[in-house]
Amino acid sequence: MFSELDIFRTAHAMASHAGRQQEAIARNIANSDTPGYRTREVPSFSEILDGDSGFAMRRTRPGHIAPDPAEPVTGIGRATGNPVSIEEEMLKATGVARDHERALAIYRSSLSVLRSSLGRF
Repeated sequence: MFSELDIFRTAHAMASHAGRQQEAIARNIANSDTPGYRTREVPSFSEILDGDSGFAMRRTRPGHIAPDPAEPVTGIGRATGNPVSIEEEMLKATGVARDHERALAIYRSSLSVLRSSLGRF
């Protein structure tokens, strides 16, 4: 019955992914004044989880899904010449913290269900 507890592996993977994202964000913020530094991003958890599913999203109009390459990139033109925006990185960090809390909530909830099924509280 309990031979495959994929929910725990998934919650662990979600928490680990959030940690990698937080590391990339911290590195971006730390190097915001480094000349020539380029932002680093970790692919979303769903992209990593799905892998190469063969189903790609389709753009239906300019600016949909991904920004138009002709649009100016925020942050360029700063004295350092790198595109790191502290404000954007802080917003990303907030989202990552929320993702990490979600992973922990899934883990705690699943652990509670498992304990209840074993007759332990």
